[in-house]
Amino acid sequence: MTASDQRSARHMEDSATPTTETQQASGRKGRLVSPWVIGLALVSLAFAWLWYDSQGRVSALREEMTQRLRDSEADSRDARLSARQAQEAMREALAKVAQLDVRITEYQNHQASLEALYQDLSRSHDELVIAEIEQVLTIASQQLQLVGNVLSALAALQTADARVARLGRPQFLPLRKAFARDIERLKGASGLDVPALAAKLDEMIAGVDSLELAQDMRPQPVTAAKAAPEGMWERLLAELRDELRQLVRIQSVDGSDSALISPSQAFFLRENLKLRLLNARLALLARDEAAYRADLKIAVGWLERYFDTRSRTAAAMAGSLKQLGSAGLGPLFPTMNESLAALRSYKAPRERALR
Repeated sequence: MTASDQRSARHMEDSATPTTETQQASGRKGRLVSPWVIGLALVSLAFAWLWYDSQGRVSALREEMTQRLRDSEADSRDARLSARQAQEAMREALAKVAQLDVRITEYQNHQASLEALYQDLSRSHDELVIAEIEQVLTIASQQLQLVGNVLSALAALQTADARVARLGRPQFLPLRKAFARDIERLKGASGLDVPALAAKLDEMIAGVDSLELAQDMRPQPVTAAKAAPEGMWERLLAELRDELRQLVRIQSVDGSDSALISPSQAFFLRENLKLRLLNARLALLARDEAAYRADLKIAVGWLERYFDTRSRTAAAMAGSLKQLGSAGLGPLFPTMNESLAALRSYKAPRERALR
């Protein structure tokens, strides 16, 4: 072996020796450092995995947010579209409501006009019926006052009550009450024959001149039962005595009312009695019951005071006058004044309203 070869071998030995040492040193170092490296590597891997996982989650979240944003934008567009449609529908609804309000107002106005027209027609119909009833009752009242036609007045009142009852208005209740009272009053009236009573009063007026005054009446002859004189001279003396008794007459007057009156006063007494009877006749025709009864009462008083009531004519006249003055327990002349007054009371407020 050459020297060069020996140097090369030596060099190789030298170089081989440190390599082994180096390997040993590095082996020792590897044994000392490897757990940390492994931990660091593991931590790096964990961080890498976490970073990768977080990146994946962030990407997924970003995609989800992006999708949600897209969905929200779509929902927003749908909401805006729905809101726009809702606004349009609201405007259309408001327009329809306004039209309905106008139609309701028109309907209410038409209804008010129809009600006013109905009230006017009803009021006109009621007023027409009341006017007809008043006319019928006025004519019946005139006939009742003039000729005492009780049946006609009763029929008119019953007809009026039936017509008012058919109307069925509560405001007509006072009228029906007045009609009912007059109907009962007429049913209880006897109904005087006015022409016959007037004719009877005319006969009494014509018979006043034939009545004898109380002061002109003759005493009743006193007849005493005595024997007739036998001789002629005795008969002459008896007749002379009777004639002398007739020259002077003493009469007893009952009461202080029968006073002596002169012939002129007797004339005016008869005329005044005729006037009283004539006034009673006029009161009878005028249906003035108070004046009629008062005049008959005064005429009866004058007959009993100044005239001879023992005579048949005066007694008959006094009896007839008393009978005429006290005929019936109720009113002699029934009227329909209450019904007519009720009709006027019903019409008065309406007439004032028309003014």
